[in-house]
This record gives sequence, C-alpha cells and structure tokens, in this order.
Amino acid sequence: MERDWEAWAEAHYEEQCQLLRELGRIPAPTRQEERRAAFCRDWLLAQGARDVIIDGAKNVICPIGPREGKLTVFAAHTDVVFPDTEPLPLREENGRLYAPGIGDDSANLVNLLMGTKYLLQSGTPLRRGLLAVANACEEGLGNLDGTKALFAAYGDRIGAFYSFDCHMGQCVERAVGSHRWRVLCRTRGGHSYSDFGRPNAIEILCRLVERLYAQQLPEEAKTTFNVGRFEGGSTVNSIAQEASLLYEFRSVSQACLERMEESFRRILEDCRGRDWSLETELLGVRPGSGPVDPERLRAMTAASCAAIRAYCGDPLDLSPRSTDSNVPLSMGIPANTLGTVRGGLSHTREEWIELDSLTPGLKIALRLMLEAANRA
Repeated sequence: MERDWEAWAEAHYEEQCQLLRELGRIPAPTRQEERRAAFCRDWLLAQGARDVIIDGAKNVICPIGPREGKLTVFAAHTDVVFPDTEPLPLREENGRLYAPGIGDDSANLVNLLMGTKYLLQSGTPLRRGLLAVANACEEGLGNLDGTKALFAAYGDRIGAFYSFDCHMGQCVERAVGSHRWRVLCRTRGGHSYSDFGRPNAIEILCRLVERLYAQQLPEEAKTTFNVGRFEGGSTVNSIAQEASLLYEFRSVSQACLERMEESFRRILEDCRGRDWSLETELLGVRPGSGPVDPERLRAMTAASCAAIRAYCGDPLDLSPRSTDSNVPLSMGIPANTLGTVRGGLSHTREEWIELDSLTPGLKIALRLMLEAANRA
C-alpha cells in the first residue's frame, strides 16, 4: 500500500523538475555560492519555514521539528566545480537534463529541498529535530569548510549526519581523507649556455617527484598519492628560476594520512639545497574516518541501503569516497552520503541526470528523513 509521503512524491514530480531547472542555472563556484544560498533560503521561507539562516560559511540552515535533544542533519551542497559566474547552460533532451553540476549536486539538493517542504507542510508529527542544510564548499579546495563550520557551531548537538550526493545505488560510510600541498622551488637561474650547471628549479622538482613516487605506502589501508599539476620556467634557453607542483595523498585511515605527511616532510627535507629554496603551502585537509561506534554506523548504513533498495534497482556501491560525511565520521559521529538521482559524466560540462529518477530519489530522501525524525 502506497504511503502518504510516497503519493506526495509522485504528485510533485513536475514541481521537482521545475525547481531543478531554476536551481541548475544558478552559478555557484566554490566559495561563491551566495546566489544559490539566497535562492534556497527564499524558497524555504516561501514553503513556510521559520528561522532559516545563511551563516558565515554560506550554509543555508533550516531547523525542522523539536529544537531540544540531539539533531540529525540532512545536507546537500550548493557549490559546483565550475568557475562560471554567468547562468549555467541547461538543455533537455530525451528525458535527460544536461548542465554543469546538474547531478553533483543540484538534483540531490532539489530532493533535500522537496523533502524539507513535505515535512514543513504535511503536518506530520516529528519526535526529533532535524536540520536541513544546503551547505557550501564541498568541492575541490573548498576543503569541506561549510560542513566544518556547521559542526563548529552545533558541536555535539548533532547525533547523526546524512548528505545527499553521488548517484543512486551509492552509499558512503567510510571517509577518504586527503592532504593537498603546493611546493614552490626558487633558485638563481640564468642563461642555458653561459650559466650551464646552475641549479634548475624544474630539475630540482623532478628529483622531488621521483622521490615521492619511490616512497613506500602504508599497507594497513588503501593509500594513494598524486602529483596533479607541474608548472614553471620561462623560455627554452633559460635555466628555470621558479617552478611549482601540486601534490596530494589520500587514505581512508587517519593514521595512514599522518604517516604520509611524515614521509612527505622527510623527502622534502632530503631535497633541500644550499642554492635553492623549497617552500610549501598546505592547500587543504579533508579528514579521514575516526572512531565511529561500529554498531551505530552499521545500523545507519543498513537503513540507508534498505531505502535505496526499496526505490532503486541499481546495484549497491559502498565504496569509500571523499564527501561532506568526512567531517562527522572523523569526529566519531555516524554519517552516510547517498545518491538520490541517476546520471553520469560528473565534473564535466556534459553532466546529465535522468529526470524520471527524481521521484524515486525523493522517496529515498523522504523515507530517511521521516525515519530519523521519528526514531525512538
């Protein structure tokens, strides 16, 4: 028998689509999410929400239900990976909606907003308080700063955390942490012929890269590293005075991240010289999983997987990822990130979602929100 909230989700499909068309056009580069934040706040207020705020980190925070006791957060991020500040291009074709960031995370954000609307307007009694949060700074060098700010403000009042992100079938319960660095080499440089033999900033960094790629990795948990950008020098007949690279390492284990940092610093020290400098800048830290109660996390993930199975025929994928859930998981707070939309080509300008996946995605969101709000 179809439940009231399932019928409500079916009846509001066209509203979902229209909301996504509006939201998906609004540009929201990381740290420039003001327009999306204002749109989400105003939309929530129009649905009858009270006390909706945009905090100093550009998170939109909407309390639902009782204000006392532990709160459960339901979040979706507003930022996209693209730097556009003009309206994003959007087209519709064969049941798909195409736009940069349309699935990551615009469509998931729409399901969060629509689920919040149902709880605000349905009159359903709620035993526990929720926070619906359209958070900033999830992508790239946003470093999860929106979610970090949320936990700095609410602290141990948050008992559990869900974020809607990724695609249907995916449920993240383990955090892939990362450290990201810029290394800059400076030296005297000179003419490639008359000053031949002087230190070359590019060659020095190449030696550093060689050492980094020869390092031994921890074996306790999957750990990776990457040099993702290398630039410097000026002309073919000049000894490079300056060059830089971007380097990151990742792991699901906080202990492995710490060991990788020790290795990085040791290799860096070995590559220093009297005639050149190596300067480092920490660009971002995403924490890995911390000491979460395994039984509580297992029960939470089982409930998420049950909701996914109920409305999605896609195979379950419990692979670890780097998401907003990294922050609570690092603090020992149970958290899941799960997808509520079907799509592809994330982080490309050809990204797409299937419009008919919005309704089952909303049912997943609503089921979890209602379960959290009525948990004993």
